[in-house]
Formats: sequence, C-alpha cells, structure tokens
Amino acid sequence: MKRRLLLAAALAAAGTAIASPVADVAQYTGRDRQQKLEEGARREGGVLNLYTSLTVEDMGALNSVFEAKYGIRIRMWRASSDKVLQRVVTEARAARHEVDIVETNAPPLESLHREGLLQAVRSPAHDALIAAALPTHREWAGSRLNVFVQAYNTQAIRKEELPRTYADLLDPKWKGKLGIESSDEDWFAVVLGSLGEERGLDLFRRIVAANGISVRKGHTLLTNLVASGEVPLALTVYNFTAEQLKRKGAPFDWFVIPPAVARANGLALAKRAPHPHAALLYYDFILGDDGQRMLLERGFMPASRKLKGPLPIESLRVVDPAMILDQTEKWSKLYESIFVNAR
Repeated sequence: MKRRLLLAAALAAAGTAIASPVADVAQYTGRDRQQKLEEGARREGGVLNLYTSLTVEDMGALNSVFEAKYGIRIRMWRASSDKVLQRVVTEARAARHEVDIVETNAPPLESLHREGLLQAVRSPAHDALIAAALPTHREWAGSRLNVFVQAYNTQAIRKEELPRTYADLLDPKWKGKLGIESSDEDWFAVVLGSLGEERGLDLFRRIVAANGISVRKGHTLLTNLVASGEVPLALTVYNFTAEQLKRKGAPFDWFVIPPAVARANGLALAKRAPHPHAALLYYDFILGDDGQRMLLERGFMPASRKLKGPLPIESLRVVDPAMILDQTEKWSKLYESIFVNAR
C-alpha cells in the first residue's frame, strides 16, 4: 500500500512538471538564468508571439531593438485592450495556446489573472519597479504608467486661460470646447475619489449641462482632434501621445488638473506560452534598464524607480485595477450617464 502511494505521488509530481513547463522556466532564478533563457529561445525556433494594445510605432521601436539584440523574430498582433483580452480568453477556451506575451492595460491583465491564464514570474527586473507596478501575485508587471493629462490647442487657448481645477470648467468660456474619451471610467473613479463622490458627480453633471462635452472613442483620435483644433481642450489624453505630438511641432501642449491619475500598463507571460524562454527574455528586456530607458525617451512614464519620468511619481494616483474590475458596472454606468449619454 505504502509503495503504491509513493508511486502515485511520484507520478503526480511528474505529471505536474510535464503539465507546467512554463512555470519551471518562469520561476528559475539561478545565476545562469540569462544563459538558459537564450539557449532555450534558440531551441524554440527564435520566435515570439506578442499580443499588444500599444501603438504600432512605439511597439515597433522597442521590438526592433529586442530582435537585433537576441535574433528573435516577433510576430505581433495589435488591437485595442478589450480586443486583446477577448482574443486571449477565446483562444484559451478553445485550447489554442498561441500567445506568449500579453502587453496591455492593467485591468485586462488583472482579468486574465482572474481567468487563470497567466503565469507568475520571478524576474531580477522586478527589484527596480515601483510598488504599484507589481501586484503580489506576480502574474503581470507594469512597464509604464499611462498618465491621464489634459491637453489643449495652443492656437485656440492661451496658457494663462487654462483651468486650475475641474470647477473652473463651469465658466461659460468653455462652452463647446471640451472633449473626453468614451471609456475612461477608471480615471473618473479616481478623480471622484479625490473630490468626494457626490460632490464630484454633481460638479461634472453641471459642467456637461452648462458647456457640453464632445465624446470620442480612442485616446489617439482625441489627441489628434486637439491638435487640429476641432476639440480645443481634452480632459483625458495619455501623456505619452501628448508629449510625442508636442515634440513633432503641433500647436499642442498638455497640463494636469489635480489629482494626476495614472493607469499601469504592462505585460504578462501566458500560462501555456509556446515559447516561454523567448517570452521571458522579452519580459526582462521591457522591464529592465534598456526597455525602461527607451520608454522614457519616447515620452512614457517608466515604472522603474531608477529613472525620473515627466511627472513626479509621488504626485500620481495610480488606478487599482482590482477595484475597477470589482466595480466595473457602477463606474461604467456613471460615466455613460454623465458623459456618453448626456443630452
């Protein structure tokens, strides 16, 4: 009997090891980790499947440096964050294990964690990350913070006219000049947490009733509409797209109405990744010094404590993705009622 139990235990252990080869690679922390990852990536065929919601231009810049460094070819699929989430879940349910790395916003990554589709990672790159970029389960890690900033067309609005508080937007001079992205309920939740929920809801209802607001789908679109002058002042633009457009010489600038709200964006290793060694090389690259420096150079707020971003890290209020998921229905309904469905 004892012998049979020992045999069963051994078989169970072997089965676990066979069923979870990705975990073995992801949890390895030996001194030869880098060597093992590079050797393993070559055995896997030198390819990596990446699903991302980051802009093609920015991802292309990062990927080209990684490919040149390691000789690994990245097969990238890019879509909005909700579509990235949908594809990963759909493929997993169909037992199609194609994705290696998922790169998107924190709430979808947290959703994938709850679905049981991600693999916890132990990486030396974690040591330099700010606390908000590293959840305790370690199944995703933030590579950058997307800071929600306010942006304006410098030909339509003078700097000295800019609002200092959201209450300033009640001024009639803002009538017909305001814009907002259609799905920034996480930004809204944090802002109202600062203002006080009831007071904040009343304030934004009065702003929209008095001066109206143009609701646009997509932060890049909204940013470009500010640059063109169609939307003179936008309330929710990502700092990196704002900074990139400003650097290109557009009549465009950005500022912050307190509180400064940030959402972590990051990456995760799929639990059934077909190329785990290549995936972990990419994971370490993006979170490590080279990737973080490149993100900073492109106008992003890096998640590394080693680098000084465009805004003081201590001034930011980072969205809690778990809270947003738990209260999605509440904040979506409030956001839609005040902005999207306002009459």
